[in-house]
Amino acid sequence: MKHDITIIFILQKYKANSKGLAPIYCRITRNYERKHFSTGFRIKPDEWDSATSTVIKNPLSPQINAYIIAIKARALEITLKYKLSGKAFTLHQIANEILDRKSKNLNTLLKVFSKHNDEVRALVGKSYSPATLQKFEGIYKQTEAFIRHTYKEQDILLSDLKLKFLMDFEYYMLTERDMKQVSVNKTLQRIRKIARYAIAHEYMEKDPFMLFKAKTVHLDVVFLDSEELSILEQYELEKEKLIRVRDMFVFCCYTGLAYREMSELSKENIIKGADDKDWIKITRQKTSKPLMVPLLPKAKAILDKYYSLSSDKLLPQISNQKFNTNLKELADIIGIKKKMSHHVARKTFASTVLLYNDVPMEIVSELLGHSSMKTTQRHYGKVVNKKLGEQMDELGKKLK
Repeated sequence: MKHDITIIFILQKYKANSKGLAPIYCRITRNYERKHFSTGFRIKPDEWDSATSTVIKNPLSPQINAYIIAIKARALEITLKYKLSGKAFTLHQIANEILDRKSKNLNTLLKVFSKHNDEVRALVGKSYSPATLQKFEGIYKQTEAFIRHTYKEQDILLSDLKLKFLMDFEYYMLTERDMKQVSVNKTLQRIRKIARYAIAHEYMEKDPFMLFKAKTVHLDVVFLDSEELSILEQYELEKEKLIRVRDMFVFCCYTGLAYREMSELSKENIIKGADDKDWIKITRQKTSKPLMVPLLPKAKAILDKYYSLSSDKLLPQISNQKFNTNLKELADIIGIKKKMSHHVARKTFASTVLLYNDVPMEIVSELLGHSSMKTTQRHYGKVVNKKLGEQMDELGKKLK
Protein backbone atom coordinates (compact mmCIF):
# COMPACT_ATOMS: atom_id res chain seq x y z
CA MET A 1 0.00 0.00 0.00
CA LYS A 2 1.14 3.54 -0.72
CA HIS A 3 1.05 4.48 3.02
CA ASP A 4 3.15 1.53 4.22
CA ILE A 5 6.61 2.40 5.44
CA THR A 6 9.54 0.47 6.86
CA ILE A 7 11.89 1.72 9.55
CA ILE A 8 15.40 0.55 10.28
CA PHE A 9 18.27 1.94 12.34
CA ILE A 10 21.84 2.05 11.14
CA LEU A 11 25.19 3.16 12.51
CA GLN A 12 26.85 5.70 10.21
CA LYS A 13 30.45 4.65 10.83
CA TYR A 14 31.83 6.97 8.13
CA LYS A 15 30.47 9.93 10.12
CA ALA A 16 32.45 9.07 13.25
CA ASN A 17 33.86 12.09 15.07
CA SER A 18 37.41 12.63 16.34
CA LYS A 19 36.63 10.47 19.39
CA GLY A 20 35.58 7.55 17.21
CA LEU A 21 31.88 7.91 18.10
CA ALA A 22 29.50 7.28 15.19
CA PRO A 23 25.89 8.57 14.99
CA ILE A 24 22.86 6.30 15.03
CA TYR A 25 20.52 7.17 12.16
CA CYS A 26 16.92 6.22 11.49
CA ARG A 27 16.02 5.35 7.90
CA ILE A 28 12.38 5.52 6.77
CA THR A 29 11.56 3.89 3.43
CA ARG A 30 8.43 3.97 1.29
CA ASN A 31 8.18 2.84 -2.34
CA TYR A 32 11.97 3.02 -2.80
CA GLU A 33 12.04 6.56 -1.38
CA ARG A 34 14.26 7.09 1.67
CA LYS A 35 14.57 9.65 4.44
CA HIS A 36 17.38 9.65 7.02
CA PHE A 37 17.61 11.56 10.27
CA SER A 38 19.87 11.38 13.27
CA THR A 39 18.62 10.07 16.60
CA GLY A 40 21.07 12.36 18.36
CA PHE A 41 23.05 9.48 19.91
CA ARG A 42 26.66 8.53 19.17
CA ILE A 43 28.36 5.28 20.18
CA LYS A 44 31.48 3.25 19.44
CA PRO A 45 31.12 0.89 16.45
CA ASP A 46 31.62 -2.20 18.64
CA GLU A 47 28.66 -1.13 20.81
CA TRP A 48 26.20 -1.59 17.95
CA ASP A 49 24.47 -4.89 17.14
CA SER A 50 23.41 -4.52 13.51
CA ALA A 51 21.45 -7.79 13.54
CA THR A 52 19.01 -6.51 16.18
CA SER A 53 19.56 -2.75 15.67
CA THR A 54 20.26 -2.30 19.36
CA VAL A 55 23.01 -0.82 21.49
CA ILE A 56 25.08 -3.20 23.61
CA LYS A 57 27.93 -2.79 26.12
CA ASN A 58 27.16 0.90 26.61
CA PRO A 59 26.18 2.52 29.95
CA LEU A 60 23.24 4.18 28.18
CA SER A 61 22.10 1.06 26.33
CA PRO A 62 18.68 0.86 28.08
CA GLN A 63 17.87 4.53 27.44
CA ILE A 64 19.03 4.51 23.80
CA ASN A 65 17.22 1.27 23.00
CA ALA A 66 14.05 2.57 24.63
CA TYR A 67 14.31 5.70 22.46
CA ILE A 68 14.69 3.55 19.33
CA ILE A 69 11.56 1.59 20.25
CA ALA A 70 9.71 4.86 20.90
CA ILE A 71 10.65 6.18 17.45
CA LYS A 72 9.30 3.02 15.81
CA ALA A 73 6.05 3.29 17.73
CA ARG A 74 5.72 7.00 16.94
CA ALA A 75 6.33 6.37 13.23
CA LEU A 76 3.62 3.70 13.09
CA GLU A 77 1.21 5.96 14.97
CA ILE A 78 1.79 8.89 12.58
CA THR A 79 1.56 6.66 9.51
CA LEU A 80 -1.72 5.19 10.73
CA LYS A 81 -3.08 8.70 11.31
CA TYR A 82 -2.40 9.67 7.69
CA LYS A 83 -3.72 6.32 6.44
CA LEU A 84 -7.04 6.75 8.24
CA SER A 85 -7.40 10.38 7.15
CA GLY A 86 -6.65 9.55 3.53
CA LYS A 87 -4.26 12.51 3.34
CA ALA A 88 -1.06 12.36 1.34
CA PHE A 89 2.19 12.77 3.25
CA THR A 90 5.92 12.89 2.67
CA LEU A 91 8.68 11.08 4.54
CA HIS A 92 9.99 14.51 5.45
CA GLN A 93 6.72 15.23 7.28
CA ILE A 94 6.90 11.88 9.07
CA ALA A 95 10.46 12.56 10.23
CA ASN A 96 9.55 16.02 11.50
CA GLU A 97 6.56 14.72 13.43
CA ILE A 98 8.57 11.85 14.93
CA LEU A 99 11.12 14.30 16.28
CA ASP A 100 8.44 16.86 17.11
CA ARG A 101 10.57 19.51 15.47
CA LYS A 102 9.53 23.11 15.73
CA SER A 103 10.82 23.39 12.18
CA LYS A 104 7.79 21.46 10.96
CA ASN A 105 5.95 24.80 11.07
CA LEU A 106 8.48 26.27 8.66
CA ASN A 107 6.73 24.80 5.66
CA THR A 108 6.31 27.93 3.56
CA LEU A 109 8.74 29.95 1.47
CA LEU A 110 8.33 33.28 3.26
CA LYS A 111 8.68 31.70 6.71
CA VAL A 112 11.96 30.08 5.69
CA PHE A 113 13.04 33.29 3.95
CA SER A 114 12.33 35.25 7.14
CA LYS A 115 14.35 32.79 9.25
CA HIS A 116 17.24 33.05 6.79
CA ASN A 117 17.18 36.85 6.99
CA ASP A 118 17.10 36.72 10.81
CA GLU A 119 20.28 34.66 10.74
CA VAL A 120 21.95 37.03 8.26
CA ARG A 121 20.93 39.98 10.47
CA ALA A 122 22.56 38.33 13.50
CA LEU A 123 25.79 37.83 11.53
CA VAL A 124 26.11 41.34 10.08
CA GLY A 125 29.62 42.54 10.75
CA LYS A 126 30.84 38.95 11.10
CA SER A 127 29.98 36.80 8.10
CA TYR A 128 27.76 39.29 6.24
CA SER A 129 27.79 42.97 5.35
CA PRO A 130 24.84 45.35 5.94
CA ALA A 131 24.47 45.58 2.15
CA THR A 132 23.89 41.80 1.91
CA LEU A 133 21.14 41.97 4.51
CA GLN A 134 19.56 44.92 2.71
CA LYS A 135 19.49 42.98 -0.57
CA PHE A 136 17.85 39.92 0.98
CA GLU A 137 15.28 42.07 2.79
CA GLY A 138 14.46 43.80 -0.49
CA ILE A 139 14.05 40.50 -2.32
CA TYR A 140 11.85 39.19 0.51
CA LYS A 141 9.47 42.11 -0.11
CA GLN A 142 9.55 41.47 -3.87
CA THR A 143 8.75 37.79 -3.31
CA GLU A 144 5.91 38.66 -0.93
CA ALA A 145 4.42 41.10 -3.48
CA PHE A 146 4.82 38.55 -6.30
CA ILE A 147 2.98 35.80 -4.39
CA ARG A 148 0.10 38.16 -3.59
CA HIS A 149 -0.09 39.41 -7.18
CA THR A 150 0.26 36.11 -9.04
CA TYR A 151 -1.22 33.53 -6.69
CA LYS A 152 -3.54 35.75 -4.63
CA GLU A 153 -2.06 34.16 -1.49
CA GLN A 154 -0.07 35.41 1.51
CA ASP A 155 2.56 32.69 1.18
CA ILE A 156 3.34 29.48 -0.71
CA LEU A 157 4.06 26.02 0.65
CA LEU A 158 7.55 24.67 0.08
CA SER A 159 5.93 21.49 -1.23
CA ASP A 160 4.17 23.57 -3.91
CA LEU A 161 7.36 25.11 -5.25
CA LYS A 162 8.00 24.05 -8.82
CA LEU A 163 10.18 25.27 -11.66
CA LYS A 164 7.17 27.29 -12.87
CA PHE A 165 7.42 29.44 -9.73
CA LEU A 166 10.72 30.93 -10.94
CA MET A 167 9.39 31.30 -14.48
CA ASP A 168 6.32 33.15 -13.19
CA PHE A 169 8.50 35.28 -10.92
CA GLU A 170 10.79 36.18 -13.83
CA TYR A 171 7.80 37.20 -15.97
CA TYR A 172 6.38 39.28 -13.11
CA MET A 173 9.63 41.20 -12.59
CA LEU A 174 10.10 41.87 -16.31
CA THR A 175 6.51 43.00 -16.91
CA GLU A 176 4.97 44.32 -13.68
CA ARG A 177 8.20 45.69 -12.18
CA ASP A 178 9.91 46.63 -15.47
CA MET A 179 13.23 45.28 -14.20
CA LYS A 180 16.28 44.60 -16.37
CA GLN A 181 17.19 40.98 -17.03
CA VAL A 182 20.48 41.33 -15.16
CA SER A 183 18.60 42.45 -12.02
CA VAL A 184 16.03 39.68 -12.49
CA ASN A 185 18.83 37.11 -12.67
CA LYS A 186 20.29 38.40 -9.37
CA THR A 187 16.90 38.14 -7.66
CA LEU A 188 16.27 34.60 -8.90
CA GLN A 189 19.79 33.62 -7.86
CA ARG A 190 18.99 34.65 -4.30
CA ILE A 191 15.62 32.88 -4.34
CA ARG A 192 17.49 29.73 -5.31
CA LYS A 193 19.80 30.31 -2.36
CA ILE A 194 16.76 30.30 -0.06
CA ALA A 195 15.69 26.98 -1.57
CA ARG A 196 19.15 25.51 -0.88
CA TYR A 197 18.96 26.93 2.64
CA ALA A 198 15.63 25.11 3.13
CA ILE A 199 17.17 21.84 1.92
CA ALA A 200 20.22 22.25 4.16
CA HIS A 201 17.95 22.77 7.18
CA GLU A 202 15.75 19.81 6.15
CA TYR A 203 12.62 21.90 5.56
CA MET A 204 12.33 20.24 2.16
CA GLU A 205 14.13 17.42 0.42
CA LYS A 206 14.66 18.27 -3.23
CA ASP A 207 15.62 21.41 -5.12
CA PRO A 208 12.55 22.36 -7.21
CA PHE A 209 14.66 24.80 -9.22
CA MET A 210 17.44 22.39 -10.19
CA LEU A 211 16.66 22.65 -13.92
CA PHE A 212 16.37 26.44 -13.97
CA LYS A 213 18.86 28.26 -16.17
CA ALA A 214 19.13 32.04 -16.06
CA LYS A 215 18.99 33.91 -19.36
CA THR A 216 22.40 35.06 -20.56
CA VAL A 217 22.90 38.82 -20.44
CA HIS A 218 25.65 40.52 -22.41
CA LEU A 219 26.42 43.91 -20.92
CA ASP A 220 28.81 46.48 -22.28
CA VAL A 221 31.26 47.78 -19.71
CA VAL A 222 30.60 51.50 -19.17
CA PHE A 223 33.78 53.40 -18.33
CA LEU A 224 35.43 56.74 -19.05
CA ASP A 225 38.10 56.76 -21.72
CA SER A 226 41.35 58.64 -21.15
CA GLU A 227 40.02 61.83 -22.76
CA GLU A 228 36.83 61.87 -20.70
CA LEU A 229 38.76 61.15 -17.51
CA SER A 230 41.18 63.99 -18.26
CA ILE A 231 38.32 66.46 -18.91
CA LEU A 232 36.63 65.40 -15.67
CA GLU A 233 39.83 65.91 -13.68
CA GLN A 234 40.60 69.37 -15.12
CA TYR A 235 37.12 70.91 -15.44
CA GLU A 236 36.65 74.09 -13.39
CA LEU A 237 33.67 73.59 -11.11
CA GLU A 238 31.92 76.13 -8.89
CA LYS A 239 29.72 74.07 -6.59
CA GLU A 240 31.61 72.62 -3.64
CA LYS A 241 29.39 69.51 -3.51
CA LEU A 242 30.27 68.69 -7.13
CA ILE A 243 33.96 69.25 -6.49
CA ARG A 244 33.85 66.74 -3.62
CA VAL A 245 31.97 64.17 -5.69
CA ARG A 246 34.36 64.68 -8.63
CA ASP A 247 37.37 64.18 -6.36
CA MET A 248 35.99 61.00 -4.81
CA PHE A 249 35.00 59.62 -8.21
CA VAL A 250 38.46 60.32 -9.63
CA PHE A 251 40.02 58.76 -6.51
CA CYS A 252 38.13 55.54 -7.28
CA CYS A 253 39.14 55.75 -10.95
CA TYR A 254 42.73 55.33 -9.72
CA THR A 255 42.06 52.78 -6.95
CA GLY A 256 39.08 50.71 -8.14
CA LEU A 257 37.35 50.90 -4.75
CA ALA A 258 33.62 50.24 -4.58
CA TYR A 259 31.39 52.85 -2.94
CA ARG A 260 31.29 51.30 0.53
CA GLU A 261 35.05 50.66 0.53
CA MET A 262 35.66 54.28 -0.46
CA SER A 263 33.23 55.57 2.17
CA GLU A 264 34.76 53.52 4.98
CA LEU A 265 38.40 54.09 4.03
CA SER A 266 40.31 55.11 7.17
CA LYS A 267 43.86 55.97 8.16
CA GLU A 268 44.60 52.42 9.27
CA ASN A 269 43.94 51.22 5.69
CA ILE A 270 47.01 53.06 4.40
CA ILE A 271 50.20 51.06 4.89
CA LYS A 272 53.77 50.96 3.60
CA GLY A 273 54.32 48.21 1.05
CA ALA A 274 57.42 46.16 0.36
CA ASP A 275 58.42 48.86 -2.15
CA ASP A 276 58.31 51.43 0.70
CA LYS A 277 55.40 53.19 -1.01
CA ASP A 278 51.86 53.78 0.25
CA TRP A 279 49.30 51.06 -0.41
CA ILE A 280 45.61 50.64 0.44
CA LYS A 281 44.95 47.47 2.42
CA ILE A 282 41.33 46.41 2.93
CA THR A 283 39.08 43.35 2.90
CA ARG A 284 36.52 43.40 0.11
CA GLN A 285 33.07 43.22 1.68
CA LYS A 286 31.54 41.52 -1.36
CA THR A 287 33.99 38.60 -1.46
CA SER A 288 35.71 38.82 1.97
CA LYS A 289 38.96 38.71 0.02
CA PRO A 290 42.01 40.68 1.26
CA LEU A 291 42.90 43.46 -1.17
CA MET A 292 46.06 45.49 -1.69
CA VAL A 293 45.99 48.44 -4.10
CA PRO A 294 48.92 50.78 -4.78
CA LEU A 295 48.15 54.40 -3.94
CA LEU A 296 48.87 56.08 -7.27
CA PRO A 297 49.98 59.76 -7.21
CA LYS A 298 46.62 61.22 -8.32
CA ALA A 299 44.74 59.19 -5.72
CA LYS A 300 47.26 60.16 -3.02
CA ALA A 301 46.87 63.86 -3.91
CA ILE A 302 43.12 63.61 -3.29
CA LEU A 303 43.65 61.92 0.08
CA ASP A 304 46.11 64.65 1.06
CA LYS A 305 43.55 67.28 0.07
CA TYR A 306 40.91 65.91 2.45
CA TYR A 307 43.21 64.66 5.22
CA SER A 308 42.00 65.70 8.65
CA LEU A 309 43.49 65.08 12.08
CA SER A 310 40.03 65.22 13.64
CA SER A 311 38.47 62.45 11.55
CA ASP A 312 39.49 58.85 11.00
CA LYS A 313 37.69 58.77 7.62
CA LEU A 314 39.90 59.84 4.74
CA LEU A 315 37.20 61.14 2.37
CA PRO A 316 34.00 63.22 2.73
CA GLN A 317 30.91 61.27 3.79
CA ILE A 318 27.94 61.18 1.42
CA SER A 319 25.21 58.62 0.78
CA ASN A 320 25.43 56.44 -2.30
CA GLN A 321 22.14 57.80 -3.62
CA LYS A 322 23.18 61.44 -3.23
CA PHE A 323 26.62 60.66 -4.66
CA ASN A 324 25.10 59.25 -7.86
CA THR A 325 22.60 62.12 -8.13
CA ASN A 326 25.39 64.69 -7.90
CA LEU A 327 27.55 62.65 -10.27
CA LYS A 328 24.83 62.76 -12.94
CA GLU A 329 24.56 66.54 -12.52
CA LEU A 330 28.34 66.75 -12.86
CA ALA A 331 28.27 64.66 -16.05
CA ASP A 332 25.58 66.91 -17.58
CA ILE A 333 27.69 70.01 -16.87
CA ILE A 334 30.84 68.52 -18.35
CA GLY A 335 29.05 66.93 -21.31
CA ILE A 336 29.66 63.26 -20.58
CA LYS A 337 26.80 61.35 -22.25
CA LYS A 338 27.38 58.01 -20.57
CA LYS A 339 25.11 56.70 -17.80
CA MET A 340 27.10 57.65 -14.73
CA SER A 341 27.21 55.97 -11.33
CA HIS A 342 29.92 55.37 -8.77
CA HIS A 343 30.53 51.91 -10.24
CA VAL A 344 31.74 53.54 -13.49
CA ALA A 345 34.86 54.62 -11.57
CA ARG A 346 35.72 51.00 -10.76
CA LYS A 347 35.21 50.06 -14.43
CA THR A 348 37.40 53.01 -15.46
CA PHE A 349 40.17 51.85 -13.14
CA ALA A 350 40.12 48.37 -14.67
CA SER A 351 39.81 49.52 -18.27
CA THR A 352 41.40 52.93 -18.89
CA VAL A 353 43.92 52.97 -16.04
CA LEU A 354 45.02 49.32 -16.05
CA LEU A 355 44.15 47.32 -19.18
CA TYR A 356 44.69 50.23 -21.58
CA ASN A 357 48.14 50.67 -20.03
CA ASP A 358 48.99 47.02 -20.70
CA VAL A 359 48.59 45.77 -17.13
CA PRO A 360 48.04 41.96 -17.41
CA MET A 361 44.55 40.60 -16.77
CA GLU A 362 45.85 38.51 -13.84
CA ILE A 363 47.03 41.64 -12.01
CA VAL A 364 43.81 43.49 -12.86
CA SER A 365 41.87 40.63 -11.28
CA GLU A 366 43.97 40.89 -8.11
CA LEU A 367 43.67 44.68 -7.88
CA LEU A 368 39.90 44.49 -8.30
CA GLY A 369 39.65 41.82 -5.61
CA HIS A 370 37.64 39.50 -7.86
CA SER A 371 36.94 36.04 -6.49
CA SER A 372 38.26 34.44 -9.69
CA MET A 373 39.84 35.26 -13.04
CA LYS A 374 36.64 34.16 -14.77
CA THR A 375 34.83 37.14 -13.28
CA THR A 376 37.44 39.54 -14.67
CA GLN A 377 37.47 37.88 -18.08
CA ARG A 378 33.67 37.90 -18.27
CA HIS A 379 33.47 41.63 -17.58
CA TYR A 380 36.57 42.91 -19.36
CA GLY A 381 37.17 40.48 -22.22
CA LYS A 382 35.71 42.95 -24.72
CA VAL A 383 37.97 45.70 -23.40
CA VAL A 384 41.01 43.51 -24.01
CA ASN A 385 39.78 42.69 -27.52
CA LYS A 386 39.26 46.38 -28.28
CA LYS A 387 42.76 47.20 -27.05
CA LEU A 388 44.13 44.35 -29.15
CA GLY A 389 42.25 45.66 -32.18
CA GLU A 390 43.72 49.15 -31.71
CA GLN A 391 47.22 47.69 -31.46
CA MET A 392 46.67 45.70 -34.66
CA ASP A 393 45.51 48.89 -36.42
CA GLU A 394 48.68 50.65 -35.33
CA LEU A 395 50.74 47.68 -36.51
CA GLY A 396 48.94 47.77 -39.85
CA LYS A 397 49.81 51.44 -40.31
CA LYS A 398 53.46 50.77 -39.54
CA LEU A 399 53.64 47.84 -41.96
CA LYS A 400 52.33 50.03 -44.78
